[in-house]
Amino acid sequence: MSLPTPEPPQDPTAAAYWRGAARGEFRVARCSHCGAHVWFPRSHCPQCTSPDLELVPVSGEGVVYSFTVNRRPAGVYKDAGAVVIAYVELAEGLRVLTNLVDVEPERVRVGQPVRAVYDAGLLRFAPREVAD
Repeated sequence: MSLPTPEPPQDPTAAAYWRGAARGEFRVARCSHCGAHVWFPRSHCPQCTSPDLELVPVSGEGVVYSFTVNRRPAGVYKDAGAVVIAYVELAEGLRVLTNLVDVEPERVRVGQPVRAVYDAGLLRFAPREVAD
């Protein structure tokens, strides 16, 4: 990985997510009432407001939905060079705001297949090979 790994926020609602992330497990909340997948971890479903959310594993595969390149990052990222910030649409249908790693910014494309990777417990995405 080429990006710094700042300490994740400590939010009791997301504690179970972060424990799994530290083990490299990509799980998202799914509403037991309406079945919606929910990103980011929270206490209630944004679709139906039910508090009945459970963490479920997801494939970690998706495609770049949209992206931008920050060539002048600040804070802990200030020395990282260009940082690719992207929305990734997962195979399960939800979109995740994330960073892309292991790819030159000039090579990123909308629709590009990517896979989840964890770097010191932080979710990021990297290009994946697609079988022909």
